[in-house]
Amino acid sequence: MPLRGWFAPALVLTVLAALIGTMYLGYTSDPEKNLHDFPVALVNQDVGDVLNGKTTNVGDQIADALTQKIPADKIDLRVVGINEARQQLSNGQIYGAIVIPGDFTKRLSILAAAAVLPGDVERPVITVQTNPRAGTYASSIMQRITDRAMAQVNSTVGAQVTDQVKAALAPHDGAPATELSGAARLQLATPIDVVVSPYRPLPAGTGQGLSAFFYTLVLLFAGFSGAMIIHSMIDNVLGYLPAEYGPWFRAPDPMKISRWHTLLIKWAIAALTAPLLSGMFMGIATLFGMPIDQPLALFLYGTLAVIAVAVTGLAVLAAFGTMGLLINMVVFVVLGLPSSSGSIPVEAIPRWIAALSSFEPMHQIYLSVRAILFFDGHLEAGLSTGIWMTIFGLGLGLVLGAVATHTYDLRGLYRLGIAHTLEPVAAADAESGHPQ
Repeated sequence: MPLRGWFAPALVLTVLAALIGTMYLGYTSDPEKNLHDFPVALVNQDVGDVLNGKTTNVGDQIADALTQKIPADKIDLRVVGINEARQQLSNGQIYGAIVIPGDFTKRLSILAAAAVLPGDVERPVITVQTNPRAGTYASSIMQRITDRAMAQVNSTVGAQVTDQVKAALAPHDGAPATELSGAARLQLATPIDVVVSPYRPLPAGTGQGLSAFFYTLVLLFAGFSGAMIIHSMIDNVLGYLPAEYGPWFRAPDPMKISRWHTLLIKWAIAALTAPLLSGMFMGIATLFGMPIDQPLALFLYGTLAVIAVAVTGLAVLAAFGTMGLLINMVVFVVLGLPSSSGSIPVEAIPRWIAALSSFEPMHQIYLSVRAILFFDGHLEAGLSTGIWMTIFGLGLGLVLGAVATHTYDLRGLYRLGIAHTLEPVAAADAESGHPQ
C-alpha cells in the first residue's frame, strides 16, 4: 500500500478540523464586534410642545442624535412610521424598534415644571420593543444597543432640561433665586423612563425561540443522513458495496444496473420516505408541547426540505463517490450551522461567514421554519425566499445527478473497478448490450 494511503486520512481530518474550528469559533468569538447591518426601526411620533415660550420638539432632537451617533456600519437604523415598524416586526424584518410617543415633549415640559411646583408627575417614556420571534440572542443584542444609546440620550436631555429649569429659576426683576432641591435635581438628571418590552412574546413550548432552529436541524439532518443511509444500503443490496454487521460480512454479487437507474431508485426511496419523516417530526413536536399553528404548511415544507437535501446529497455521492461524503458534510453541516442565523443572527457574525447565508441550505430552511412557527406563515417573513431557494437546491441536485450519472454511463465508466470482478460482468454486458 502506498505511503500516502496511510497519511491521507490524517491529512483530510486535519483540514476538516481546521475548517470546523475556523467556522464555529469564528462566528461565536465576538458577536457585537462583528455587528453589521443590524436592522432596527426608529419611530418618532412626538408632536412637540412649547418650552420657555418656544415651540420645541425634543423627539426630533433625539431622533436626529440617534441617526447621527449610532454607527451606520453596524446598525441599519430605519426611520419609519409606527404602522411600518409593526409590519416589519410582524415579519421578522427588524430585531426591534425604538418608539418616541406623541406626547413626549409635553410630558417633558410637565416634568420640568413639576421640579418647582407641587403635584404628581410621570416621566416621559420611550419604548424599546424587542422582537424575540426573530431570535432570542438578537433581542439581547437589541437591548444592549438601546441601553447604551438611551443612557446617553437620557444624560443629554437631562442636562438640557436642568439648564432650562435653572434659567427659569434665576433671579429676575428683583426676585430672589430659587434653588432646586436634591430630589428635583435627581429627577431631572434622568428624565426619561425607558421601557423595554417584547413585541409579540413567544408562547410556551418554544424553548425561548430555539425550537425553530432545532426543528431546522432535524429536517436537515434527516435529509443529510438519509442520503448517506440510502446510498450505502441500496449499494449493498445491488452488490456494489459490502456490509458488515458485527462479525458478519455481506457482499452480494453485483446486479447489472446503470448508475442513472441506481440513482433513480435512491431518489424514489428518499421522496417516499420524506413525508413520513416530516409527519413524524410534527407528531414528536406536538407530543412535547411545541405549538404549531400552521401544521399543513410545516408538514408540506418539511417534506420539501427533506427531499431537497436528500436528493442533492445523493446526487453529490453519485457524482463524486466517497469524496461526496466529505462534500456533503462541509456544505450541509460545517458551513451551514454558523451561517444559519438560528443561534446568532447573520448580522452579528463575520461578514465572510454571513455571506454564506445567501445560498447555504440550513439558512433557507431556518427562514422558512421560523416564518411558519413564529410569524403565522407570512411569505414576507422569509418563507417565500426559503421555499424558492429550497426548490432551487432541489433542481440543482436533480440536474447534477442526471448529468453526472448519464455522463459516466455513456462513457462506459462502470462502477466495478476491479478487473477480475468486472470481466464476467463485462462479458455478459457485451452479449446483452446492457451497461453496468
